Amino acid sequence: MTPKEKAKELVDKFLNEIPKYMQGKLGRETAKESALICVKEIELYRRQIEREYDEDLYHAYGVEEYWKEVRKEINKL
Repeated sequence: MTPKEKAKELVDKFLNEIPKYMQGKLGRETAKESALICVKEIELYRRQIEREYDEDLYHAYGVEEYWKEVRKEINKL
């Protein structure tokens, strides 16, 4: 899944949890903020794992860059 697709998926998941009558611009912004919090938590967890295990493993698979791109795509939505 591309970062753009993941960003849309996360925002849509949070948006679907908001009541229909609140899903206007404010609801969309709330969904985006929630998705950004989710990505931040993933990044913080990844850093913790890096400290405890082999950080080269995560860099080799491009995990760090992937989540940075997801964050950028969320901000574009």
